[in-house]
Amino acid sequence: MASMALNSPSANHFVNDGYASFSRVRLCSFSFESSLYGCKIPKRQLSLSVNETRTTRPKPACYSGSEPVKASSHSFDVVIVGAGIIGLTIARQFLIGSDLSVAVVDKAIPCSGATGAGQGYIWMVHKNPGSQTWELTKRSHQLWKRLAETIRDQGMDPLQVLGWKRTGSLLVGRTPGDSMMLRERVRQLSEAGLTAEYLSSNELLSVEPALLVGSDGGAAFVPGDCQLDALRTVAYIEKVNRSFTLEGRYAEFYHEPVTGLERSTSSGKVEAIRTSNNTLYGKAVVVAAGCWSRSLMHDLFGGSNVKLDVLVKPRKGHLLVLENFNSLQLNHGLMEVGYVDYENAILPSGLNDQSQTLSVSMTATMDTMGNLILGSSRQFAGFSTEVEDSIILHIWKRAGDFIPKLKELSLKNFMKNRKVRVGLRPYMPDGKPVIGHVPGLSNMFLATGHEGGGLSMALGTAEMVVDMVLGNPPHVDNSPFAAQGRCC
Repeated sequence: MASMALNSPSANHFVNDGYASFSRVRLCSFSFESSLYGCKIPKRQLSLSVNETRTTRPKPACYSGSEPVKASSHSFDVVIVGAGIIGLTIARQFLIGSDLSVAVVDKAIPCSGATGAGQGYIWMVHKNPGSQTWELTKRSHQLWKRLAETIRDQGMDPLQVLGWKRTGSLLVGRTPGDSMMLRERVRQLSEAGLTAEYLSSNELLSVEPALLVGSDGGAAFVPGDCQLDALRTVAYIEKVNRSFTLEGRYAEFYHEPVTGLERSTSSGKVEAIRTSNNTLYGKAVVVAAGCWSRSLMHDLFGGSNVKLDVLVKPRKGHLLVLENFNSLQLNHGLMEVGYVDYENAILPSGLNDQSQTLSVSMTATMDTMGNLILGSSRQFAGFSTEVEDSIILHIWKRAGDFIPKLKELSLKNFMKNRKVRVGLRPYMPDGKPVIGHVPGLSNMFLATGHEGGGLSMALGTAEMVVDMVLGNPPHVDNSPFAAQGRCC
C-alpha cells in the first residue's frame, strides 16, 4: 500500500453519461493499491518539487496565447497535452508509478488522431537492429507483452480487453534482391536476440496460402510479433487512469483546445496551461500532441525568448477496412519490404506541407472481428484528412499483387462493408521521435514525432518520460531523442 496526503485544493473528476464535470474538494490522507492492474512499481518523488505543498497559487506575470485567463482553475502535479496513445500511456505510467496527480487535456477525444487510424501491429520484423529507435521499440514491445500477460493472470482475456493477438509477422519480397535482403535481416534479428527465420517461396505458401510472392520471393518471419486493437486498448488505458479519479489524482479535459500558458517571471518555468475553459496549474507539463505539436509550441512560445521549432510534420495515411471479410483468411500479419523504405523516407529539402508525394506499400492484417485491414499509404498533404478514392484503389490493387484472391473480387462489391481510416502520422525528418525536456525549460517535456510507430513505442516512451521527470535511471538511453540540437 502507498499513502499520500494533500493539503491543498484539488480537482475531483466525475463522469456522468460520458461528460466530465469537476468539483472542488479538500483532500485528506488516503491510501491506494500500488499494484493496481498488476502494476507494482516503486514510488519515487518528483525531482521538480512537485511534492511540495502549494498553499497559495502563484500569479505569474508572463503570459502567452490569445485567450484571457479563465476563472476556473485546477492544480495538478503533471499536465499532459494530448490524449492519443502517447499522452494516455504517459498518464497511466505516472499514475501507477508515482503518487502524482495528472490531468490530460485534448482539443478532441482519445483515439481521434493517428492512434485510431492505425493498423495496430506490434512488430519487430521491419525494425533495424542497431538503429537509434531499436532499443526503445524493443523495450516497448516487452512492456506490451508484459501487460497482456498481467491481464491474463488476472483472469481476463487480452484478446477481449486489448484485441491482443500473437499472429507473427511476415516481411515479404518478390525479387532475388528482396530475398537476399530478407535473409540478411533474419540474421540481424537473430543476432539481436529475436526468434526469426527465413521462409522460401514454397515454405511461405504452406504457412500463408493466400499469399503469392513467386519463385524468387521469400519472407522474414518473426513468430513472436503481435497486434492489438487501438480502440479497445485506449478504452482499457482510460479505465485504468480513471480508477484514480476518486482519489483526486486524475482528471480529463477533453474538447478543450490549449490557448496559452503562464510562465514565472522569476524562474521562467511554465506554471500553467490555459485551455478554452480552464487554467491547469502543473509543476511538470508534457506536450504529446502528435503532428500538431509544432504549431502548438509555436503558438505558445511565439514572441518569447524560447527559441524552439519542433520539426514534426503531418504525414497522411489511408487504410482500407473490409468488414466481416470471409473471402480469404490470413494467418499472420503481412508487410512488403518496400514499406521499410517508405517509412524511413526523408522529406526532400524544400518540400512544404502541401506537396503531394504519395507512396503505397502492401500491409494486411485481420483483426479480432474478422475485418481485413489493408494499407498503407504515405503522403505529405498538410493537415488534410479527406478520403481520396484514387489512393484507396491504389491500396486495393497493390494488395492484389501479393494476394491474388483479391484480384478476383471487385472493390465496388464492398462499398457497404468498407471503411476508410485516414490519419496524420507525426513525422520527424531524422526518423526519431522527440522525447525530452524543452531546451531552457526544465519542467516542460516533449513526446512526439513517432510517425507510424506511436502505438508500437508507446509504453517505452511513457516509461522514458516518467523516468526523466522523476529522476529515475533510464531503462533505455534517451539521448538520441533529445530536443536539443534537433528542435532549436
